[in-house]
Amino acid sequence: MIRKLAFALLASGLAAASAHAEVKRAPSSGPIAISPAVTVTPGSTLVFLSGALPTIADKNAPGDTATQSRSVLSKLEAALKAQGLGFGDVIKATVFLVGDPAKGGEIDFAGLNAAWSEAFGTTAQPNKPARSTVKVAGLVAPGALVEIEFVAAR
Repeated sequence: MIRKLAFALLASGLAAASAHAEVKRAPSSGPIAISPAVTVTPGSTLVFLSGALPTIADKNAPGDTATQSRSVLSKLEAALKAQGLGFGDVIKATVFLVGDPAKGGEIDFAGLNAAWSEAFGTTAQPNKPARSTVKVAGLVAPGALVEIEFVAAR
């Protein structure tokens, strides 16, 4: 009897914790649709999405960073949807950028942010994840300029 009572209390406590789980996002003061900090409370489930690369139809004309970023975000949106999530559930992103030969080997941060702002910080989807962006020498797909990975919470 005591064991059943203890189990019932534990189960109700876990259910209550899940019901109160939330994600808190620090307000962003800059023009980029990212949050400086995101807090995930107990009871949330974290989902880690592996890095995604753009689809490159023509290796001779792989597209610029903005175009490739849109391709990657589209793939990640589908992966989120398969998990019952969306862009609003993303709490952390890591972006790997290769220097664009058309820009003298410099990364196209503006191109990334142009595509990014179509998915995050919009009227339809105002949530902004924390984000890190790293310049890398290359990615595994020839011609790829961008790879993005996500952590989401529900």
